[in-house]
This record gives sequence, structure tokens and C-alpha cells, in this order.
Amino acid sequence: MASLSVPKPPAFPSLLPTQTPKRYPSSQTLPIVSSSSHSPFYGLKFSTSSTLPIPSSSSGKMFISAKVDKGKVPPAFTLKDQDGKTVSLSKFKGKPVVLYFYPADETPGCTKQACAFRDSYEKFKKAGAQVVGISGDDPSSHKAFAKKYKLPFTLLSDEGNKVRKEWGVPSDLFGTLPGRQTYVLDKNGVVKLIYNNQFQPEKHIDETLKLLQSL
Repeated sequence: MASLSVPKPPAFPSLLPTQTPKRYPSSQTLPIVSSSSHSPFYGLKFSTSSTLPIPSSSSGKMFISAKVDKGKVPPAFTLKDQDGKTVSLSKFKGKPVVLYFYPADETPGCTKQACAFRDSYEKFKKAGAQVVGISGDDPSSHKAFAKKYKLPFTLLSDEGNKVRKEWGVPSDLFGTLPGRQTYVLDKNGVVKLIYNNQFQPEKHIDETLKLLQSL
């Protein structure tokens, strides 16, 4: 009986030991995966040179200690509001103030947060507290944002994010997204609460109201 010859499988090229993976410049930026305009991170880019953040909990709350600590008086500031008027932190002394830093006007999360503060504004007034929002947008952007959503509280323009840096507000998403952090100051200007939750903006309202009702 004739023997059958089995053909050998085709040879595949193997990686040479000297081959190394392709490297990209550290300054190269990569677009975020989501291209949806409804995403709160739409249009952001990641930088491969960014420093990795401290991991957050599954709820989105960041456990990062800021320069401003509970029980301390934060750095003073003077900024312009949505009407172009200068406003100093000392203006609010004598009553509690809820001061929240947010990434930017008109983004989905920030709009939801601002409207939640608006909807609970009477509760804050009843507690005797002032509500103040701060972001790096200019006064004209704040004015349009406040008018569009009928926001009854002050929005301050921290152009260049100087105050944000002085207060030590942490960033999220590899340092590309300004953090969302809320401070409650008592009538003496002392910090009683620091709350950070980037992805559940309504939680800021719940947490601050709980504290205000206990003051």
C-alpha cells in the first residue's frame, strides 16, 4: 500500500528578538473613545504625558485630600460674577456659603448640577446660605448660562483657574477634566464640608443640605 504524504503547514514568520514595540511621542494626544455630544467628556483629549490620578471609588467620589481642609479658613479671592461685578469671598462672611467648583458651563453634568441647585434654592435660602458656582468660563459665558436656565445664584469666573489651584481642587480623568468639588463654609468662613463627586452632580445638593440643616 502506498504511503500518504501529509503536507507541512505553512511557516509563519516569528518576531525577531530584536524587535521592539513602536513608541509614540509623549506629547501625543489621543481622542476620547466617545464621540457623542451627550457625553460629559465630549471633545476632551487625553495626553500620554499626564500623571495618573488616585483611583476613585465605584460611586465616582474622589478620595483626595485638598489644600483646603475641614476646619480651616480657605484662601481669600476676588473674582467677577456673571454681570462683570467684582465679588470677594469676604462678602459672604456672617452667613453660611455653599461654594462649588464645576468643570464648565453648558456641559451635561454641570447643567444638571446647576439646575439641581436652582430647584433646591429655596431650601438653601431657608437655611440662610448663599450658593456660589465657580468655573474657568468668562463672565459672558456665565451670564448666558444663568439666563438660559434661570439660575438665581452667583456664578464666578475663575479665568486661568487660579483660585481652583490655590484651593487644591483635584482634577479627574488623567488631569484633563477640572474636578467637581463643593465646599460648605460656616458664618465665620470656616470649611465644614468638602465633597467631591464628578459623576453624580445631584449628590452635592443632598450632602450640603444635610450639613446646613445641622449647623
